[in-house]
Amino acid sequence: MSQERSFIKSGRNTIIHKEKKLDLVIVNSEIHPKIKVTQNGLEPFKEDLPRNRREAKERYLEMVYIDSVDVFGEEKRLLFIQALDGKEYKVDYSKVGTKLFVRIHQDSYL
Repeated sequence: MSQERSFIKSGRNTIIHKEKKLDLVIVNSEIHPKIKVTQNGLEPFKEDLPRNRREAKERYLEMVYIDSVDVFGEEKRLLFIQALDGKEYKVDYSKVGTKLFVRIHQDSYL
């Protein structure tokens, strides 16, 4: 069963958001902060995670578990996210809590 997703993975550590209707919630292990990818960029995800795919869809979210086999299969220290705002963001999990945790990597990748 093939399921259409709201993102594409590229290379070893890049996520490309491709659908305005759903926001992505990036989960890179339980210990790291969750990130919400919207059509306007990235923001912290402070809500409770949806319990299942149906609840996520009702909230217009798609869960992206970085360490799941169908994404990257392992936790990542460095992640690049191309958002629908035309920017590529660099997420450095070794810098959580600093201004370097999430920053713009490329201002326009289109």
